[in-house]
Amino acid sequence: MPRVTLALVGAGLRGQSYARHAVAAGTGQVVAVAEPDPSRRVAAAAEFGIPEDRVFADWTQLAAAGRLADAAIIATQDQQHTDPAVLLADLGYHLLVEKPMATSETEAAAIAEAADRNGILLAVCHVLRYTPYTRAIKRLLAEDRIGRLVSVQHLEPVGWWHHAHSFVRGHWRRQDTSAPMLLTKACHDIDWLVHLFGRLPRSVSSFGSLTHFRADQRPAGAASRCTRCPLEPTCPYSAKRLYLDCLGDPEREFWPLSAVTEQHTEEGVLAALDSGPYGRCVYECDNDVVDHQVVTMEFADGATCSFTMSAFTPMEHRRTRLMGTHGFVDGDGRTLRLVDFRTGTEEVVDTLTEDGPSAADGHGGGDEALTEAFLAAVATGDASLVHSDAGQSLATHRVVWAAERARTTGSVVDLSSREAAVTP
Repeated sequence: MPRVTLALVGAGLRGQSYARHAVAAGTGQVVAVAEPDPSRRVAAAAEFGIPEDRVFADWTQLAAAGRLADAAIIATQDQQHTDPAVLLADLGYHLLVEKPMATSETEAAAIAEAADRNGILLAVCHVLRYTPYTRAIKRLLAEDRIGRLVSVQHLEPVGWWHHAHSFVRGHWRRQDTSAPMLLTKACHDIDWLVHLFGRLPRSVSSFGSLTHFRADQRPAGAASRCTRCPLEPTCPYSAKRLYLDCLGDPEREFWPLSAVTEQHTEEGVLAALDSGPYGRCVYECDNDVVDHQVVTMEFADGATCSFTMSAFTPMEHRRTRLMGTHGFVDGDGRTLRLVDFRTGTEEVVDTLTEDGPSAADGHGGGDEALTEAFLAAVATGDASLVHSDAGQSLATHRVVWAAERARTTGSVVDLSSREAAVTP
């Protein structure tokens, strides 16, 4: 299979990850980069051997150069996906777009329309569809091992320190500069749940709020920065403990530490925490996204699904319970416990034995598997290798926006008019 040439639009942590997976697979080659941050731009050019005349400070400069590659990875900040996606689609680039597809329904629809208009392949990074764990669940459902799927419980354990890093101090803390947390963090999960059911829900409701990471929850005596706070040693959200403990661990130095500073020394970390956003007290930030949320979905046949996203957990694999007419499955992101009501027997399925990328890798192997599927689809022209197209991703994003409308208006949102339009 020929190597697919790639333009990297946004060389942040997610963009780097997909580009590295493409190169490691041996089927992708990064030949151009557009990145406004000078250090990341230079580092990406050096790592991937990109010629100087294909290194750009802005995606508009890359687009002005014409089509330089077979495909582009769109990994800019969430609110900056639409313009490059539409224009690069018009130039004939196939697109791998980091989730969320866009931060509004109108913009996501414009991206989907551009993909359709130009006949290009577009894959949103719904990486949970691609894991060995997901393949195992889908196989059990297809084999009718638990009968008709009647009810699902699903938990996204965001993790107390991860929430503080990304959604209190970090880029995704505010809806006006990013998007609601359900979209930025959990469109993965809503898409995945729709994928399991194989259809869109008929109606959706939701509840949730910003409960803890607020000024009125600030402990007495807390300082505005962890580096100067007398309560820091016993605070669960200590930035000093989180980021200094990353030193010496290559994976944790890449993430989350590289989001804080490129100076991976004690002196460099403390300097960044003393002046940058990641050293702020979690009770004195400008965040407004929820720290917990529940979404409930009902399907046309009466099946139901409940999804919980919470900051107040360890950062672990998702937990899912599937309840069917003939059986029950309890999954922890790696193993599946299957109880057969007809025989009373129990079976444990270890999905680490599945073929393909390891469940120990990014998003349970989903990052690598999605990258490989996208590259193969571009190289062969076989769009079926990608598990969801632009229209399907738009449809599951619309469920997220419906859930947010339900949460903010205290209503149940009817989706039945959309259900026949797209098969997820």
